[in-house]
Amino acid sequence: MKRLITICAVVVLFSSAYAMADTWTTLNNYPWEAYTTGRGISGNSIVGYYQNSSGIHGCLYDGTSWTTLDCPGTVGITEAYSISGNSIVGTYENNTGLHGLIYDGFLYNVTTQSWTQLRNPGGVWGTEAYGISGSNIVGTYFDSQADGHGFLYNGKNWTTLDYPGASDTFAYGISGNSIVGYYWDSSEVGQVGHGFLYNGSSYTALNYPGAIDTYAYGISGSSIVGTYVTGSSTHGFLYNGTSWTTLDCPGGVWGTEAYGISGNSIVGTYSGGSFLYTVPEPATLLLFALGGLALRRNK
Repeated sequence: MKRLITICAVVVLFSSAYAMADTWTTLNNYPWEAYTTGRGISGNSIVGYYQNSSGIHGCLYDGTSWTTLDCPGTVGITEAYSISGNSIVGTYENNTGLHGLIYDGFLYNVTTQSWTQLRNPGGVWGTEAYGISGSNIVGTYFDSQADGHGFLYNGKNWTTLDYPGASDTFAYGISGNSIVGYYWDSSEVGQVGHGFLYNGSSYTALNYPGAIDTYAYGISGSSIVGTYVTGSSTHGFLYNGTSWTTLDCPGGVWGTEAYGISGNSIVGTYSGGSFLYTVPEPATLLLFALGGLALRRNK
């Protein structure tokens, strides 16, 4: 009888683990605004941007309250893309470019409330910062021909990241020494997007099976999130290096896009707004249950 009760406990725990498989939370829009885009996450902090009649504004949400982020010198657009600890990166539009209006990256310190402009030396047509991990920042700069090149910036040196044979490369997420993003395999007409993983020495293409386009946006450890397109449908994905999991937010009839990941938490957007998705850990619960079974058998 003891053995039967224990086995039942295993089944209940295992079933409960999979019952948590769709843990979606809709993020309330920035107060009084119609639409907020969630882009990056670190712990309980989420960054993104919202739009109103005065322009596009970056924002930080700590789980309770919202803070607006408007980069000094902006002419109406500030977009926050990623957060690591107390550091936030993103882009803002200003009128200090060689040809007038230009997008520059920014680094914002939440503690000191200080802003640092990020402009790649080769970024004649702009620099956009998309991801941060510790003191390392990744993004894309646009050269004199307006071609996009990924970059890694460590606070002192800029390293260009170009996927072999690509017309444009966009570096979006970083975790330790791993960088993800996407590249275009042809120029101008008929561009197709392919995700990539860069480990510091070599590139690996990331293509969701059967998808037309694949875009990798965020990484945490070995887990990668992004978006893939099939026909007229857009879906988020989670890739663990071996298997792909589709992420379709309930209510997202016009598509789902996954942008940021921190541990088991993923943020992104769907047709109704922004979401926070918690990845279940069925293996952990199952091992715990099996441990209980082993203990009872030894009694």
